[in-house]
Amino acid sequence: MNYYLGLLLFFAFLGVVGLLIYLFIYYRKRKELQKILSLEFKQEYRQYLQNTPHYKNLAVEDKQKIERSILLFIHTKEFIGVGIDVTDEMKIIIAFYACLLLLKKDTIHNCYENLQTIIIYPSAVAFERVAQNGGIYTKEKFLIDGQAANDTVIIIWHDAKKEAYHLRHDNVIIHEFAHEIDFMDGIADGIPPLERSKYDEWARVLYRDFKNLNEIALKNREWGKYKLLGSYATTNEAEFFAVVTERFFESPKSLAKHFPQLYKELKDFYGIDPVKLVA
Repeated sequence: MNYYLGLLLFFAFLGVVGLLIYLFIYYRKRKELQKILSLEFKQEYRQYLQNTPHYKNLAVEDKQKIERSILLFIHTKEFIGVGIDVTDEMKIIIAFYACLLLLKKDTIHNCYENLQTIIIYPSAVAFERVAQNGGIYTKEKFLIDGQAANDTVIIIWHDAKKEAYHLRHDNVIIHEFAHEIDFMDGIADGIPPLERSKYDEWARVLYRDFKNLNEIALKNREWGKYKLLGSYATTNEAEFFAVVTERFFESPKSLAKHFPQLYKELKDFYGIDPVKLVA
């Protein structure tokens, strides 16, 4: 057999094997997805949701949609408790707020495809980091109440539970999953996946308010309406996006009143009007 013909047949064989493996994995995932989506959404789960300020005013079709998404979320992600036992309540509440952010997106059944693990701590946890200044390295401890990477989210349940059942201005679950959405286009820069036609206006509005907030914080001026956003939003553009997403869902009337253009951009992106949702 001609050498080059043999080589061509070998690579063709590898291609066929690769295609068969891909089809096997695809159809297995599809079967698993259908099985998950056919599961009953327990009344116990629904009771947890009824106690949140965001679920009860959803339209019937939106409730049905988000319940399917919650089932998909809790059956495709690994929940790990550190110093705490993971309960159904934790899973359902975390999944609800994660899925609420994607409720009107076509990607909802992708269910944060890159996310693999949710780590739950009972209370604020201290981490060590190494800081470098002028060639001198030092170790310092810092507390976190949540954290997000592309494939992992850390939630502090003590705070998350209080914020889940009451409008408290902050919501660590919403905050961390806003970061996950920001990651979806490959980089956490405060600009989530957007249609090209909407990119410029989004960047203009958010950067303007981010810049104004930073100037006020740096010069220690009268904060005025920017007090609603808080100093943590000045950290960087990614944190600004996560914080304004929290305010959008937790303090929608105040955000709409003081930052109408910012509210409009968020409403267009998420496809939800929380002013009506929490009325």
